[in-house]
Amino acid sequence: MNHRYLPMTDKDKQEMLEAIGVSSVEELFHDIPESVRFQGEYKIKKAKSETELLKELTKLASKNKDLKSYASFLGAGVYDHYMPIIVDHVISRSEFYTAYTPYQPEISQGELQAIFEFQTMICELTGMDVANSSMYDGGTAVAEAAMLAAGHTKKKKILVSMAVNPESRDVIKTYAKGQYIDVIEIATTDGVTDMDALKQEMDEDVAAVLVQYPNFFGNIEPLQDIEPIAHTGKSMFIVSSNPLALGALTPPGKFGADIVAGDAQPFGIPTAFGGPHCGYFAVTTKLLRKVPGRLVGQTTDENGKRGFVLTLQAREQHIRRDKATSNICSNQALNALAASVAMTALGKQGVKEMAIQNIQKANYAKRACIKAGIEVPFNQPIFNEFVVKLSKPVSEVNKELLEKNIIGGFDLGKVDPTLENHMLIAVTEQRTKDEIDTLVKELGDGNE
Repeated sequence: MNHRYLPMTDKDKQEMLEAIGVSSVEELFHDIPESVRFQGEYKIKKAKSETELLKELTKLASKNKDLKSYASFLGAGVYDHYMPIIVDHVISRSEFYTAYTPYQPEISQGELQAIFEFQTMICELTGMDVANSSMYDGGTAVAEAAMLAAGHTKKKKILVSMAVNPESRDVIKTYAKGQYIDVIEIATTDGVTDMDALKQEMDEDVAAVLVQYPNFFGNIEPLQDIEPIAHTGKSMFIVSSNPLALGALTPPGKFGADIVAGDAQPFGIPTAFGGPHCGYFAVTTKLLRKVPGRLVGQTTDENGKRGFVLTLQAREQHIRRDKATSNICSNQALNALAASVAMTALGKQGVKEMAIQNIQKANYAKRACIKAGIEVPFNQPIFNEFVVKLSKPVSEVNKELLEKNIIGGFDLGKVDPTLENHMLIAVTEQRTKDEIDTLVKELGDGNE
């Protein structure tokens, strides 16, 4: 056997060829002219033994800057948070990590209950009536929210604050293009949505106003001021929100949001290399039947025993395509389970305490930066991120920080040329006072 993970011997191969009536693998491709077949050698390394391969991969992996060896102040949508050790234990159980969509409830009660609990906890955090059983990630969840609003109101214009994560804005534009929906970006002032600019764009063609809370710059948007503007002319109010922040902040549902969507990554999902994530999607009762994806409901069997089932399945894989609310078809249940386990392990008080630690530590870092003479351009309340302005390129500063075992903040100049030399710094509950003080000292020294 040439390949240990391909369970096919030469004898197996020969028997298969004989069964289909050919003498060799080459004969399978006889219809393809020799002139167009690749005759050379692929430019890949020669196969190595298992021991040699492990050594090479270990050497390559050691080049990574991991969060065990480095203090990370990088956020911008993906955060280094505490993950209860029980999360990995539960999601590593084969009945969960091999599970797919629970079509047969009689053999999927464990997964269905986990999803039901996820929905319940998302509703409690957001202050909304109904949540679905998860989506791809925060960006697609927010884009689906915009499309739902356009379909529900039968209007073709979405107003999106430029303080919304730029990656989410790009996803919204991609979705909107196929639906012939106009996406109008609303300018910011002092790091939050410009109210005057928002009012000027409001008209009867607006399907929804979409803001982020806390926003991309870490600032807390005044939802109570935005809501009456958003609901002008029967348009809808959509809020993209960090669910951990809602452990301490007033939930968007209390401010009259129609849809709250976002990414559950802060709960039990590692930073990895940009994924996989878990989007959440919560709505008011009136939008229940417009929700994309699936909803798990609680019921009783013929013996009166509590059970769980897929109550609403509005995705096109389950019903007629022309009746579907969305083509979202991927199952993110394993990541939703991770978030459920993390939230359960932390408990209500734990989530609140974790959120408060983010607020306290980020504000400590912000005050320390100001004291060290580092410019903080926005004067707004923050959750766990804030912006600083440096005297030289962020890429240079981050390179210097790496030498001190620090992963620096996000270079805002990459997404907005007007924010060149501006760094977005994330400070989570994972960061210690010594790590924060070291960061501020290095930023101050490098800023001179």
